[in-house]
Amino acid sequence: MTDHPRIAKSLLLAVVLMLVVTACGGAGGEITELDAALVAEGAELYEAFCAECHGSDLRGTDLGPSHLSIVYEPGHHGDGAFQIAVLIGATPHHWDFGPMPPVEGLTEEDVEAIIAFVRQSQREEGFEPYPP
Repeated sequence: MTDHPRIAKSLLLAVVLMLVVTACGGAGGEITELDAALVAEGAELYEAFCAECHGSDLRGTDLGPSHLSIVYEPGHHGDGAFQIAVLIGATPHHWDFGPMPPVEGLTEEDVEAIIAFVRQSQREEGFEPYPP
């Protein structure tokens, strides 16, 4: 059958879209106190892998948005959205920066540390309005 690759690709796309939609609606909007060692590890990884586009201060650059935007509060973009963006990249749906490519060289645990750093920073700094 000649449609198998097309059907498989469509099915994979549907699964990925379901994951992204699910990740965008994380449970609750509360940011809790996080383990200081995990946050410190995440800060180093963020600087090495994320800061070029999202800024060392998490306030974004001309290459990527601020992670302090209300768009990234846990109730809208849950932690799973960060994992998916790093793993497979992200199609822009809030910003005009273009697509985010997958980030090579990070483990799931590394991304969890980065998320801990981002969430702790959001807790301390608060959120910026959207649109900026």
